[in-house]
Amino acid sequence: MLLLPITMAVMGVSLLITVVPLMYEHFKDIPHYDYLIQGGVMTMPAIWVVLFSPVAGLLADRVGRRSILMAAMIVYAGIGIAPALLDNLYAIIGTRIGVGICESIVMTVSTTMICDYFSGKSRERWLAGQTATASLSALAIIPLGGALAANYGWHGPFYIYLYSLLLVAGVAIFIWEPPAEPKPAVTGTHAAAALPFPWLRILSLCALTMVAAVMFYSIITQNGNAMTILGVTDPRKQAVLTMLGSLGVPIGTFLYWGASKLPIGWLLCLDFLLVGIGFWGMGHAVNPSSYVEAAFINQLGCGLVLPTMLVWTTRGLAYQIRGRGNGMWQASFAIGQFGSGMLLTFLGKQLGGLLPAFSALSVVCFVVAAAAIAGALHWRNSARAPAAV
Repeated sequence: MLLLPITMAVMGVSLLITVVPLMYEHFKDIPHYDYLIQGGVMTMPAIWVVLFSPVAGLLADRVGRRSILMAAMIVYAGIGIAPALLDNLYAIIGTRIGVGICESIVMTVSTTMICDYFSGKSRERWLAGQTATASLSALAIIPLGGALAANYGWHGPFYIYLYSLLLVAGVAIFIWEPPAEPKPAVTGTHAAAALPFPWLRILSLCALTMVAAVMFYSIITQNGNAMTILGVTDPRKQAVLTMLGSLGVPIGTFLYWGASKLPIGWLLCLDFLLVGIGFWGMGHAVNPSSYVEAAFINQLGCGLVLPTMLVWTTRGLAYQIRGRGNGMWQASFAIGQFGSGMLLTFLGKQLGGLLPAFSALSVVCFVVAAAAIAGALHWRNSARAPAAV
């Protein structure tokens, strides 16, 4: 029940992949409809995950975990289905703000509770399992969204948001409030500094997480458009092809459990190299088959990089600051989610299409992979080298 809530964040985007072309057609008379749909409907929740995740983490640290998790799930269901009953694009965008706030609470609190319940290698396995759950759920959510869109139009997929009410019942039955870890026995003038927050470390890892998130969400936010460019217009077929490419994410997550033994520099190089190779192949695809093959390689790298960054960031955070650290990580991940759709829309206009924009992202990935190798060589003889994830 702590792994399943992450699927709510997946629904925020994956459920609507095949809806984007239909919404483009429906709202094409509205000025700048493409930016409004990409930045407002698809990725607006990410802005509010960015803004609210640190607050959610602070609330989790000060008020408790379980009660705010359940409240967020209930509100999520009501706000999430609202677009199914609306036909005003701006009103729909307004509901997506509420979805983002609820997602920020759900993702931050569920991840924090995993860290509360487990420690050491067990915790790292569960955090990787959270990523695997998210990616595996996308394999069901994407074709389900495509089927609903094909049968009921762009309104159909929004009804799936009621699913969160089932999770509320599960949390109420199976999840308990974790006991707080004892604070260090420090008195006097040093008491306030007993649990210093590692700002430099967390902010550095959050910056790298933003880059990884842009890469991860680029396929999710743009796959429907890419398929349309390559001649696939049926939402059902788009969903199936997207699902085949997305198989790489859970496979990559399972491979992470073995790859995590590598030094962090080499692991990051492997992650971003695979993502970059995938983007390069997608940018030069000549038919849907070659595109899906390249997308699979890309998603394989994404399946490796997400648990790498999550485990590396959350390692070593004490109970009293754990919610804040997880909230910052979720916020940085959401910045990448929002930025991916807007960035690719912009690059597509500048470079002559979506596929050349994918090629441009491949160059960024290769640069990050090269920087990771440079870091690995530097850390090899340094006492400050980070431990293997």
